[in-house]
Amino acid sequence: MFESGLSAEAVIMRHDSSAGKYAGGPRTGAARATLCVSSQVGCKMGCTFCATGTMGFKGNLSAAEILEQLVHASRITPIRNVVFMGMGEPMNNYSAVVRAAKSMTGRCFHLSPKHITISTVGIIPRIISLKADFPEVSLAISLHAPTQELRSEIVPAARAFPLSKLIAAVDDYLTESKSKVFIEYVMLAMVNDTEVHAHQLGQLLRGKRVVINLIPYNPTSVVQQFKASGSIELFRFQKILKEVYNLRTTVRQEMGQDIEGACGQLHVSHRRSNGSAELDSLLQDIEELGIHR
Repeated sequence: MFESGLSAEAVIMRHDSSAGKYAGGPRTGAARATLCVSSQVGCKMGCTFCATGTMGFKGNLSAAEILEQLVHASRITPIRNVVFMGMGEPMNNYSAVVRAAKSMTGRCFHLSPKHITISTVGIIPRIISLKADFPEVSLAISLHAPTQELRSEIVPAARAFPLSKLIAAVDDYLTESKSKVFIEYVMLAMVNDTEVHAHQLGQLLRGKRVVINLIPYNPTSVVQQFKASGSIELFRFQKILKEVYNLRTTVRQEMGQDIEGACGQLHVSHRRSNGSAELDSLLQDIEELGIHR
């Protein structure tokens, strides 16, 4: 909870490399945890399958408020990776996001830039800026559709940023940054999950040094109701991308559905701050970094 009385959510995802999946209890393998941070309260993008968009846009988080999420999470478990995939469009809060990300690689947190991923729905001018300002971090593109027509239907921002120009920006980022680019693709039953869609996506990305993350759809409170693709459809989709187009493809593990903390489910309400001592301590930590609210 921040001074404005608004709350943003961050989610810790714990993994156990020996089991290859979430481990809620003691971890026996090489433990790693990923923190999913929010950059805004609410979001302007209005993706049709995402609960955050139903809040409307409430405000940007400062660099300090973004870092507070990492400070708090680090007190719970060691954090190895940070992904800017929580509430909000990171590229619409560009300055604060880049300042926070650079601070995460500094003396207090010591994260590798390679372990930081900044997501965007496809704000092309900011992708170009990131390539110049912080090319060491990874980039994630919330694509969700293989054609301009379909993408414009489910991702309204796509109308302002044509798919052909977005892919060109991705090519430039890959050429000049040498960092990873992830393609995020939420699997929506009978919307974007058919074999035809898989071939369209494969043709779009063939030969590119990207990692495609297929994301099982998580139920949300959005008015337009979608359904998750079945496991057979998901497996078939992945198989086409891997075997026909030789594209590296993963299926994101489903975590946090029960607490509405999974991908696309984050949403909060306006509440009064309780002025807790814990929050005061977090703010002191941020002030020591030299980043003020």
